[in-house]
Amino acid sequence: NPLYYIQYAHARVCSVFRQLPLRGFTHDADNGRSAYARLTESHEQALFKRLSQFSDTVQRAAVNLEPHLIVHYLRELAQDFHAYYNAHAFLVADDAPLRDARMNLIAATRQVLANGLALLGMSAPEEM
Repeated sequence: NPLYYIQYAHARVCSVFRQLPLRGFTHDADNGRSAYARLTESHEQALFKRLSQFSDTVQRAAVNLEPHLIVHYLRELAQDFHAYYNAHAFLVADDAPLRDARMNLIAATRQVLANGLALLGMSAPEEM
């Protein structure tokens, strides 16, 4: 079921944020913004690209009365996130700027997943 896959991606991002204080880290969004240029991995670039397509996808879905376009988009975003999650460490101990930049990227992913699910009338669980 694609809905559970999408919701699981949201819950997984939330889990990473819950791990921050448990590992003795904080998240400084401003510090992360200054390090965006360091997000050069292919998985990071794929997420940036996919995130940039959200508003166009929503607009197309609304104009054409095709809500399934949002579902397809969210499934692809979840796929991109899961691939990124499996390939890279977010909670990098020795590199706070990189950690913060990666946390900003997955925070944006979490927000878009939540917004898309809300448009579809679905919940965005923080745990599964």
